[in-house]
Amino acid sequence: MSSKNPNPRYKIVADNRKARHNYEIGDTIEAGIVLVGTEVKSLRQGKATIGESYAGEYGGEFFLYNSYIPEYLQANRFNHEVRRPRKLLLHESQINKLSGAVTRDGMTVVPLKIYFDDHGRAKVEIALARGKQLHDKRQADKEKTWNRDKARIMRDRG
Repeated sequence: MSSKNPNPRYKIVADNRKARHNYEIGDTIEAGIVLVGTEVKSLRQGKATIGESYAGEYGGEFFLYNSYIPEYLQANRFNHEVRRPRKLLLHESQINKLSGAVTRDGMTVVPLKIYFDDHGRAKVEIALARGKQLHDKRQADKEKTWNRDKARIMRDRG
């Protein structure tokens, strides 16, 4: 078992670790994602990146923009676009909540990870987030460093 993935039923394909550094993460929502066959095969190889991607509303639906899923090499001419907008499957109440927070509160919808659930379906964990200021990032780095040093000192003392 991997120590990174606490739930062994989920296979994490892409993880956006920078999001927790750049944003204050609020509510998280699990959403389905509409993919074509070659995208699923490429995701199963575990080569996607979502570090620079975001979710936005278009026509009453949410889409995942700027996520990179590389071409599946065995699919020559039937391949997909690597950075195409991908529709997210959300309930209407979730869409209303997300779009209201984005327009009213100036929040951003960022993807945290793409994974396959226990049924083998690709899912995206998205979160409402507020951008951190530079001084907040510095403070978080100080706290993280201090906690690491504190744990090291306590471990050495026994």
